[in-house]
Amino acid sequence: MQIPASLKPGLTGAALGAIATMIIGFSSGGWYTTSSAEKLATTRSAVAVVDALVPVCVAQSKLDPDGAAKITAMTGMVTNYEKRDFVMKAGWATTSGSESANSDVASACADVLVKARQS
Repeated sequence: MQIPASLKPGLTGAALGAIATMIIGFSSGGWYTTSSAEKLATTRSAVAVVDALVPVCVAQSKLDPDGAAKITAMTGMVTNYEKRDFVMKAGWATTSGSESANSDVASACADVLVKARQS
């Protein structure tokens, strides 16, 4: 098939425009591939779960009869790992229906409890 010479610039421009549109769309236009959209959804849902469970953890610490003493002891700990493990061992980051504590919830809960104690 012979393409007329007058159409070649238009077809070349259309092809380059389509390529440029895809590059701009995926790099800064907010377009996502299926795998990157799934990764984004997984990350956002994990953050939402932690945000939803931190108040439960704080409430469980307040229900603990030795909670105030435990939080005071936790404020003296140096690393975040110690604080996270302390909250996990206290059982504050274990929700009903689960057998083990959520480490992300424990880390966030420890941060909230220490900041609340310091202020």
